[in-house]
Amino acid sequence: METLQILGWIYLGVAIGSIGGVIGLGLFQVGRVTSLQREINDLKEDKRLLISKLEKSYKRGKPQPRKRRNWKKKPVKK
Repeated sequence: METLQILGWIYLGVAIGSIGGVIGLGLFQVGRVTSLQREINDLKEDKRLLISKLEKSYKRGKPQPRKRRNWKKKPVKK
């Protein structure tokens, strides 16, 4: 009977310890997750700026055609 009581306390301690460990790790990871989210937002902003810059460079249109030279035709000898 006494061994069951000891085993019960051990199981209870393991359960409480594992729950506490998960909560503790979660609290330590919060700062890391927020910094990663901030970095992701910065990268998204950079991507948006690069895409807008590319779109501006493609909107130039066609270049002006070159002017044709007016060559005088030589008379044909018969």
